[in-house]
Amino acid sequence: MASLKELKSRIASVKSTQKITKAMQMVAAAKLRKAQEAAEAARPYGDRMNAVIVNLANSMGDGGDAPQMLIGNGKSETVLLVVATADRGLCGGFNTNIVRKAREELVALERDGKTVKLFIIGKKGYDQLGRMYKDRVVEYVSLKEERSLHAGIAQKIGEQVTAMFEAGDFDICKLVYSEFENVLIQNPKSATLIPALAEIGTQDEADTESTADKTFAPDLKGAIYSYEPDEAGILKVLLPRNLNTQIFTALLENVAGEMGSKMTAMDNATRNAGEMIDKLSLEFNRTRQAQITSELIEIISGAEAL
Repeated sequence: MASLKELKSRIASVKSTQKITKAMQMVAAAKLRKAQEAAEAARPYGDRMNAVIVNLANSMGDGGDAPQMLIGNGKSETVLLVVATADRGLCGGFNTNIVRKAREELVALERDGKTVKLFIIGKKGYDQLGRMYKDRVVEYVSLKEERSLHAGIAQKIGEQVTAMFEAGDFDICKLVYSEFENVLIQNPKSATLIPALAEIGTQDEADTESTADKTFAPDLKGAIYSYEPDEAGILKVLLPRNLNTQIFTALLENVAGEMGSKMTAMDNATRNAGEMIDKLSLEFNRTRQAQITSELIEIISGAEAL
């Protein structure tokens, strides 16, 4: 049985930890609202850009001038997995779930005979995947030094990915991140960045049209436009921007998911600390009562002996 001094020290330690977890919960809750608003505001922009790309691709028909970022280079032997995680922990299973999704993708691709390369964003993803697949990691970007998430970060990453594709370092690029649904649910997701039509073409047209109708002017699909200089020229400029947008949207989703998961984790930690304090306090009181009772018995026994 622990002594009273040890129990008192443990209670004080748990109370200090509880104060920290409570403070972290409040900070995460404050950041969550802003992050959630940013993630939700970015979704319509990405959907609208996808609609424009689809319309341009349809206008080109079977033309042979379509950019490789749109239709691919005709090969699929090498796949680049861009895995986006957080740089910090203490957010429950948020990072672990993204890494698990990335591992599932990697194992499935290698089972099909593909060569997989890893482009990791975030320290936690690098720590976990680097231990198992260090030889496959070709690039690592940490956001720990960034005070806030901005479009310039995604642009820099997008330029790196675009340069690697143009250099022939890979044939297909996939992005693994966590899509924010609510505070309790963050869904790990895999999306194809290159070729762009591989992902856009699988989206439900009704959902895309509904989003466009509610948020913007009438949908571009079905309309007839004359493009200057031409569709291929516009796509060569638009596709790298779309790549940057998709990466930035994924990073915003990650931030919202991280804050939501952290808030939930710190709330659970605060509750657990409270329960532990109650148990330790009960044990402290019982130990003190037993000690007082023992001392009284000794005093009474000594008095009777006299």
